[in-house]
This record gives sequence, C-alpha cells and structure tokens, in this order.
Amino acid sequence: MARAAAAACGSCSWQCCARTPATRSRPSASGRCRAPGPAKSGAGGGVWGWGRGTRGRGALSQAPSSRAGAAPSRAHKRTGRCRLPGARGSVPPARRSCPRVFVRPARWPRALRRGLSRAHLEAAGHVCVLKDAFDFESPSEIANLILAENCEAALALHLYRGGRLLQGHQIPFGIIFGGTDVNEDANQEEKNTVMGRVLEEARFAVAFTESMKEMAQAQWPHAKGKIYVQSQGIATTPNAAFNWNTFLQRSEINHSADNLHIFLLICGLRQVKDPLYLVDAFSEWHQEEPSVYLVIAGPEVDPVFTREVKAKVRRAAGVRLIGEMPQEDLHAVVKNCFAVVNSSVSEGMSAAILEAMDLEVPVLARNIPGNAAVVKHEVTGLLFSNPQEFVHLAKRLLSEPALEKEIVVNGREYVRTYHSWQVERDTYQQLIRKLEGSTED
Repeated sequence: MARAAAAACGSCSWQCCARTPATRSRPSASGRCRAPGPAKSGAGGGVWGWGRGTRGRGALSQAPSSRAGAAPSRAHKRTGRCRLPGARGSVPPARRSCPRVFVRPARWPRALRRGLSRAHLEAAGHVCVLKDAFDFESPSEIANLILAENCEAALALHLYRGGRLLQGHQIPFGIIFGGTDVNEDANQEEKNTVMGRVLEEARFAVAFTESMKEMAQAQWPHAKGKIYVQSQGIATTPNAAFNWNTFLQRSEINHSADNLHIFLLICGLRQVKDPLYLVDAFSEWHQEEPSVYLVIAGPEVDPVFTREVKAKVRRAAGVRLIGEMPQEDLHAVVKNCFAVVNSSVSEGMSAAILEAMDLEVPVLARNIPGNAAVVKHEVTGLLFSNPQEFVHLAKRLLSEPALEKEIVVNGREYVRTYHSWQVERDTYQQLIRKLEGSTED
C-alpha cells in the first residue's frame, strides 16, 4: 500500500503532491520543512509531495512547541520547521527514513496556512511537497512534477483551480471545496462540467459546512457518497511583541484620538471579497465620527483590481489600506482592533471571522450563506445586508457594551466547540488513508 499522499489546493488554487515509497517504513512522528521565507496570506495555490529524504536516517528534529495541536510559532514558520505530533503506528528509530519536505510558500491560502498546510498530513507520517498551482499552465507540467518528485497521491483545495490539473495522472487524490468553486464557478457551464469530471476521479471531497455539501451534491449528484463535512480548525497565535502604536503610525491613523475604534477588514484584494463595498458609507461615518477607521488588510491578488482599490481608498476619509502581514502580527492587529469586518460576495468559510471569535473580538459580516453558517445574528456576531445597515449595527455595537460582551463570549465558545484544531486533524488523517493504496484496499 502506498504510504504517501499528495496535496493540491486552489481556493486560492493550490496543488500539492506527495510520495512515500511503498517499500519504506512510515516516517517518524515529526519532520522538517524547509522554506525560503515566511508563509503569506491571500489567494494562491500549491503542490505538496511526499518523498524519500537524502540526508540519512534516524530520528527527525522536533520543533520546540510541546502543546498538542498547537500552531507553529512565527520562528517555526520562518524556517519552515513544523512540529508534527505522533504518526499512527510505531516504527523503531533505526528504520525511519528522514523525509525531505519542500515547501514553496507562494500566495498562501489561509485555509492551508492553518491546520492542513501545517501538520495534519505530516503528522500522519507523510512527507509533502508544496507548489503554487498558478505556476502550472497545463496538466502536462503537473505530470512532470509527479514524475520528478515520485508523487503517489494528491489533495487539492478548490475543485476547479486545483482539481482540474490532477485529472488523468493515475494517482489517487482528494478535494477540498474552497468556496468560489461551489458558489461561483459552478454557475459557469464549462467549469461545472470540468469540476464534475474531477469529482468522478476524486476519492473524497471535503465541504466546510452542511450547506456547502448540499450545494455540491445538487450540482454533482454522482458525488453524494464521497462528500464529507469538516469545518476549519482554528488556532490563533498573536505576536506578544507587536507594537500597536507603531502600527497606527504606519497606517497614518491618529492614535491619540479619544476612543479610537478600528474596524478591520481582512481579505485578498480580489473582486469576490468586495473590499470597496463599505468604503463610501464608512467614509461618511468617519467624517461625522473621526474616531472610527476602516483598515483593509491583505495581499494584492488581482493587480488590476488592486489599482482600483488603491485609487478609491486614497480618496476615502477614514479608510486605510495595508499589505499582507505575518500571521502572528495580523492576529495581534485583530486582538487590538474594535471589530473584524467581512464584506465578501461569496465565502466558503471565513478564517478571519473564526480567528476574530477565537481572539474575543466582535464580528460584523455581510449576510451571505457562507457567513451566516458561522455567524448567528446578535448571538455570535452581527449580519448586515447593505452598507447603511453595517453603519447602523456598528454604531449599535459602539453604544451597547452588553451586546458586545455577549457576542464576544458566544463567539469564543462557538469556535472552541465547533472548530477544534484536533478534530480537523483527526478527520484529515482518516481521509488521507483513502489515498493509500488501490481503491480496493
């Protein structure tokens, strides 16, 4: 039976391939990832591969963190070193091969920066190679990668962007729906057909919510028996050394203003995230109430749209635009802001919303199915249907401390109950076993 899997993603469009030779023993419980730089947020794609190491045998290094299920620290992410909890099965140290893990942290999707990309697959004993799917123009280039890295299986995030590149390569693969594939791409006949064919080959598919699963099953009825639901696992790691006043200065925000309130919108600059949706209404509110600011934080995903966003923000009073940030710094900004905002046209499951809840920060989200699946109005957050309603709810949140407190408490409890990092890990480790060996195994 094959011991490794490959991973591809694309919500973002990532593609990932992996290999562990069938003749070798399962690698040890921990492993080392080498990356040229820190992981980045935003939309992207990649390719993971599990391969035999060439640096000798023996026990693998273990990162300093000892908390089970914990996200790696910023230092770990910078060096690419991952803490990998115990793999299933016991392998004597003398028989363990040192897996070589290649990671290219290009336009790193948030879903992969957390659980899946970090350690879920490696913790099961697999070695991964990660590449950006946007770097591949055709399936033939993926075929060359599979051959070069001896890949045996794959896991794709985003049914269209990642999954379509995996067709016809005779390696087993699984799919994780990204959100726009089900909500947007499924409405285009050509893409819908391609995604249906991808699901025919896939051994399993993962939806973040029951509603996403139902939508996928309605589009592709033949896939009903292979779609599973697993919400995103959340683990936040705010940088304790982050300087909030320095951040405000760099953002050109008057941090001496009385009762300063920062509303933070976290998103890659692309149209589906609709970062300009609230700009006009918020700018008008800022002119009435100078202590409120809207800060848009995220990578420049769509160059043309990014220019439009920058031009609009430059003319908007009380609105600031900052680039992508290291994960721990971004979590520190979330922790210091007054509220986190989501204005997307479409969402699979917003990591920013869940991370805000985990950090005990109120959430105001656009009332779309993906957001309404995790935000219950006036319970775990506030939902708005237009910019004017957003301003009304934001003012209410400012003037009703009891409402703010209730939302924060409920949001944190919701994340702890339904978005466990460890549960997510267990699910993916079980699903990955479907990629090991033949379909008859």
